[in-house]
Amino acid sequence: MARNLVKCSCWVALFSVAFLKFALLLGTSHGQPDVIAVPISDSEVAQGPMGMQSMDRHFIEMMIPHHDGAIAMAELALTSSRRAQIRALAQQIKTSQRAENVQMRRWYRQWFGTDVPASPIGFGRGMGGMGASLKGLKRSADFDRSFIENMIPHHRMGVMMASHGLANSQHQELRELQALMVKVQIREIEQMGKWYQNWYIMPGK
Repeated sequence: MARNLVKCSCWVALFSVAFLKFALLLGTSHGQPDVIAVPISDSEVAQGPMGMQSMDRHFIEMMIPHHDGAIAMAELALTSSRRAQIRALAQQIKTSQRAENVQMRRWYRQWFGTDVPASPIGFGRGMGGMGASLKGLKRSADFDRSFIENMIPHHRMGVMMASHGLANSQHQELRELQALMVKVQIREIEQMGKWYQNWYIMPGK
């Protein structure tokens, strides 16, 4: 457990470096971020948990629990949302991210000869604040508003992770999946942003 925590902490630190670069290169166009894949430097690779050889391994170990957090929120939305648009988006997130998890687990077994290890308790959901988010969502007086306010930053973290992986992954099939994650989640962020603007910022306009 201690070794897993150290490994995950190192990986979060590596993502944090990438996130700072990512934020500097993130522009906006009508509210849509322009994602730029950011390669890490040789010195950053050397400081990583196991260098470039384990980039794909750690990406999968991090992204699966991150997806699990989004799936948990989506499942709650399917039974709690008052809006058909939110329920349709939730079903889309649940379906697509479950399928991506299945695929990443299959690749992990194929490439690394073992199953994806369980993340430290609370680690995956903690990246997107999922433990607190789910509790807050269940108690929220306006579920749909709280859902958007929680899912957008969770998706932004996913976009950052996938964009960083896209620039550094060794396997072409994983890079293709990462590119799809970036495309789909930016589109979903845009859609949720428009709903939020229409429903809560300028209702009736």
